[in-house]
Amino acid sequence: MSRVYNFSAGPAVLPEEVLREAAEEMLDYRGTGMSVMEMSHRSKAFEEIITTAEQDLRDLMGIPDNYRVLFLQGGASQQFAMIPMNLMKNRVADYIITGQWAKKAAKEAEKYGKVNRIASSEDKTFSYIPDCSDLPVSEDADYVYICENNTIYGTKFKKLPDTKGKILVADVSSCFLSEPVDVEKYGIIYGGVQKNIGPAGVVIVIIREDLITEDVLPGTPTMLTYKTHADAKSLYNTPPAYGIYICGKVFKWIKSMGGLGAMKERNEKKAKVLYDYLDQSRLFKGTVVKEDRSLMNVPFVTGDAGLDAKFVKEAKAAGLENLKGHRTVGGMRASIYNAMPYEGVEALVEFMKKFEEENL
Repeated sequence: MSRVYNFSAGPAVLPEEVLREAAEEMLDYRGTGMSVMEMSHRSKAFEEIITTAEQDLRDLMGIPDNYRVLFLQGGASQQFAMIPMNLMKNRVADYIITGQWAKKAAKEAEKYGKVNRIASSEDKTFSYIPDCSDLPVSEDADYVYICENNTIYGTKFKKLPDTKGKILVADVSSCFLSEPVDVEKYGIIYGGVQKNIGPAGVVIVIIREDLITEDVLPGTPTMLTYKTHADAKSLYNTPPAYGIYICGKVFKWIKSMGGLGAMKERNEKKAKVLYDYLDQSRLFKGTVVKEDRSLMNVPFVTGDAGLDAKFVKEAKAAGLENLKGHRTVGGMRASIYNAMPYEGVEALVEFMKKFEEENL
């Protein structure tokens, strides 16, 4: 069977070259006589895998020396608790609510202190990013939190909020490595890798060193303390070794494609094909205001639930998989991450044109 175009929001499409390489090394990783899946995380071979992966990520993002890179487990959702446990010294934090994940993160943080929701776009089903140029940032806030790209609603912060000197914490799960980033603008950048980087099971945390301390909230488990993992170089316990190995291959692939600048160009080109079509279509409509559109996740609707369902079913039969929208939005959503080829987006648009002709 030939491969489909997989528009899943996550776990999502991976570069074919990476999958082929991993397949070749499945039974014997570089003469070790075993798979990475079977390898001790304390072995020399794995030490080289994780060290190289970290260095390649540092190169790609230009991560300064005073930031640590941690390969952790528990997904992005575990960070919803880990962040306040480690950072909420004053027991106050400000959250900007632009979708489900920021909402869940804020709710979790309320277990540990006072959460101020200083801006929100919930009034219009999270279809835009609120103006964050002059926010009522709390004087005693330990940090300001955003979800930078909203997988479900298809919005993206094009300009970071003015945090008035407070630490910025960002969940970048669905835009990780899609474009260049100025790491120094953040205290913590983190994301689950299963959207744009690797298989489910790894979350990468990039954290400024001064935020890694023993001064955490009372009762914080050892495993949920950043210092535990920073001191042990992400090897405090058995890490998600195979997932890290695949992430490392994806970092190499992005480097070979020309780095994050080239990725951004490629992603803009892909997204333009789809958005341009949506803007002139008589049947399909995008759901996000133009200036806040994500390059990674593109939600769209026909306005008729029956027609939406028909589209998803027929698209699947045509080899265009996982286009059903999130249950909170309905309609369709095409996730066009780094590894989605330009031809995949073209195929989707051609299919949409055909469907429009047949159903108007």
